[in-house]
Amino acid sequence: MTNVLDDNEVSRILVVMAHPDDVDFGAAGTVAGWTDEGIEVTYLMVTDGDAGGFDDGITRTEMAALRRDEQRAAAKAVGVTDVRFLGYPDGRVEATLELRRDIARVIRQVRPDRVLMPSPERNYERIYPSHPDHRAVGSAALDAVYPDARNPYAHPELLTEGLEAWTAREVWLAGGPTPNHTVDVTPHFSRKVAALKSHATQVGHMPDGALEEMLTGWMGANAAAAGLPEGSFAETFQVVDTA
Repeated sequence: MTNVLDDNEVSRILVVMAHPDDVDFGAAGTVAGWTDEGIEVTYLMVTDGDAGGFDDGITRTEMAALRRDEQRAAAKAVGVTDVRFLGYPDGRVEATLELRRDIARVIRQVRPDRVLMPSPERNYERIYPSHPDHRAVGSAALDAVYPDARNPYAHPELLTEGLEAWTAREVWLAGGPTPNHTVDVTPHFSRKVAALKSHATQVGHMPDGALEEMLTGWMGANAAAAGLPEGSFAETFQVVDTA
């Protein structure tokens, strides 16, 4: 059985994702539940999503600005107000020491109990979560949790900035091949849809009802696999004890 911290043991959560919309596809229902419980949630987007969208008339600089605004609106739909961006180039993310340091910096600033991130593993059952940027961010973020953020001698410039070492007790991996924890997000399904619809540059081309149909099928299957009642919706994660 997976050992998962009770939410009442958690005060702060940091969500580290590659692109605007990643957290909303993978975990917006879960995030809505956390914020409803009074947990402080911070989003850290490694890129601005400048390589996304479908409109050739929008420059990449304009796209980056649009996607930042879309992510802020999506965050608001699930109760998150602290949204940060690192500005790495979309589609070219690598798990470098610099990225590890930049994520470790935010971990030390936020001091989260739990960190949610993409899985660094490729998922052969569902290829879409395994975008190279996702896997690179997952790898760098996991290394930032352990050992970087907790080691006062790693990235000494962070101590110079006044950021003391911090140990996050738990990691949740999204989109990986071996989930071990299911969250019933049925009460928050409509807020997940609202969050995703905030990303108009990414989903605005979809026919009416197509987004809801896609989510209903995939999240309903998650719920059924976990033995939840018919009509339920669920998000799945691999939870890793990092205390």
